[in-house]
Amino acid sequence: MVEKKDREKKQILLRLSQSLYNDIAKWAEDDFRSINAQIEYLLTQAVRKHYKKDNDG
Repeated sequence: MVEKKDREKKQILLRLSQSLYNDIAKWAEDDFRSINAQIEYLLTQAVRKHYKKDNDG
């Protein structure tokens, strides 16, 4: 079950180069996600990988 705190969203300003934005937009389209959802997905995966690496070593 998703906890209430996980459903609440924090808004942030994010500045990206035009080329990075374009790459993420294309990737999001390929994955049938919005650009915002794609960025959130990628950040979530990076955080999980970071903590998994810390726990493995």
